[in-house]
Amino acid sequence: MKRIKKIRAILGVKGFLCLASLIMIALSLVTYTGTITMTPTIQFTTGATSDSWLVYINDVNETRHLPGGFSEPPLNMSDPNTFAFQVVTDANKVCAIRIELTSIINSSKFSNFNITAKYWNGTTWNNETLYDAATGSTMKPYIDGLILGDTAYLHQNISTTKYYSIEVVYSYDLVDVTDQISVTLQYTPLPQDSF
Repeated sequence: MKRIKKIRAILGVKGFLCLASLIMIALSLVTYTGTITMTPTIQFTTGATSDSWLVYINDVNETRHLPGGFSEPPLNMSDPNTFAFQVVTDANKVCAIRIELTSIINSSKFSNFNITAKYWNGTTWNNETLYDAATGSTMKPYIDGLILGDTAYLHQNISTTKYYSIEVVYSYDLVDVTDQISVTLQYTPLPQDSF
């Protein structure tokens, strides 16, 4: 009660009545609410996450596949071991997929290590176009595994489902070392409005 008397003394009678009227109007206004339900959706699904390749000393421009090693398996949609990853886009967003190595390939062992992607066309695996950025039309022939941080992007349009495999062309022709080599690829889906 003392606070109300202080406020009335500071504002005066007219000021206090105006403030009281505004409070009453604010309390009596009709309000409306809107509710948003958000449903996250996944465009990207991994398939085969590991493979084991036999690499021979003095292999020059040899090809290996993930999955499959020496030869690519035909796609079986219910078997994730027959594709590297799958991308499903709807009518709202396209998807760029960044492909990169998590570490550089040892250039004292390999004279080249070139990574490309393939897609399943319904009967066979075909070369997929790689780009140098998530948007734009500048194409890139491959990811050079001998260059630190080299990446490439796939561009998949709206309302499509595609299955992809990874292809590597390499030359292990510089040393006769038989130590095991680990290579890790990283895929990052990037939903976008357009390319």
